Amino acid sequence: MALNLLQRTETRRGLFPIEVVSLAYGALTTVLILFLHERMDHPLTMVLERIGIAVITVLLLLIYQRYSCKLTSFLRTLFQLGLLAYWYPDTYEFNRLFPNLDHLFAHSEQVLFGCQPAIEFSRLLPSVGWSEAFNLGYFSYYPMIAAVVLFYFIARYREFDRTAFVVLTSFFIYYLIYIFVPVAGPQYYFPAIGLDEVALGHFRAVGDYFNHHSELLSAPGDAQGFFYGLVEMSQQAGERPTAAFPSSHVGMSTILMLLALRTRNRVLPLVLLPFYVLLCCATVYIQAHYLIDALCGFVSAFVVYALAVSAYRFFLLRGASLREVKVES
Repeated sequence: MALNLLQRTETRRGLFPIEVVSLAYGALTTVLILFLHERMDHPLTMVLERIGIAVITVLLLLIYQRYSCKLTSFLRTLFQLGLLAYWYPDTYEFNRLFPNLDHLFAHSEQVLFGCQPAIEFSRLLPSVGWSEAFNLGYFSYYPMIAAVVLFYFIARYREFDRTAFVVLTSFFIYYLIYIFVPVAGPQYYFPAIGLDEVALGHFRAVGDYFNHHSELLSAPGDAQGFFYGLVEMSQQAGERPTAAFPSSHVGMSTILMLLALRTRNRVLPLVLLPFYVLLCCATVYIQAHYLIDALCGFVSAFVVYALAVSAYRFFLLRGASLREVKVES
């Protein structure tokens, strides 16, 4: 299938919906910075970074208006999606200022399941095969995002804008939750209180411990495994004690599956399905999340997806209304 990247597209005078929601999230978090700046390490840098994002967004808009084609449209969208690598660790700069809530989640796990599933799961399946399979699933998270977004761009271009918007908006909804619900996850909380305390079922509050500490517990499994190494490397490079509840890995991968099913293409969902199942299991297996996080991630996905789709419809209706006003005038 020819991509026709230089094929001219309908020139939009204003911002894409995905750019509007990105700038809105940046503006909202800037307001938070203004309120919390006295307790933050580098608030001025964070504000300047947000200004830089806005400037680049406008520059890409100007380029698109001068050369309106599928390629420049894709670059505008790709820039916003690429910023996920910035916005995710950015949540840590906010939530580490609030009292940590991991003790409540670990205690709830103990009450509900009589154990810590994040520990027992890896003990139940310790073999190299299971370790590599789950780490493969966990590592497939971002390739799954790329696969779904690129499929729409190549095969369903008319729905590409909608798909990218739903993906980014869904992430932002989860990120807002992470800012105000500071849960680090077992891989950070367990070493903070000590594994002996975990074994005894003693889960104490650690307050603002993660404001100054980010020691990461090595994941269970075969440390010599290829995919184990990839996950370990990616976590050491970009992971922070943040974003545990609800699991966006489970939530977003569920949303990706919904988007894949919406294509009515039989191959894409079937290809993604085994990675999706392994990924959901891996969130608990590698101790990145409590089982509660994973379950709530799955349930929340349907609510978040509905909110993102509704937001996109709002933008469509607003755009249609503006065009009608322009025609009447």
